[in-house]
Amino acid sequence: MTPLTGFLLVAALLFSIGLAGALTRRNAILVLIGIELMLNSANLNLIAFWRYGPHPERLTGMMFAIFSIAVAAAEAAVGLGLVIQIHRHAHTTDLDAINRMKG
Repeated sequence: MTPLTGFLLVAALLFSIGLAGALTRRNAILVLIGIELMLNSANLNLIAFWRYGPHPERLTGMMFAIFSIAVAAAEAAVGLGLVIQIHRHAHTTDLDAINRMKG
């Protein structure tokens, strides 16, 4: 097994755990954690393909990963802000209980 295969297997496992967490949980914060795990597995794939690609000296994979980390940080900040506002309004973070948007 090559090192690239090992990285890809770990990333696939991490993505699977994140997908299962995002689809099966009812708590909004745990869903956000699952989405973050999926984004981290994508970052791991970007770094692995950059490192074991034909031209690792170009740093393109590293730049994509840094951009993806910045997008994930912004997503987490906006998502947590939304969860806090929903909790203040509905007094719950259960996604099944929050079934309508009301002004």
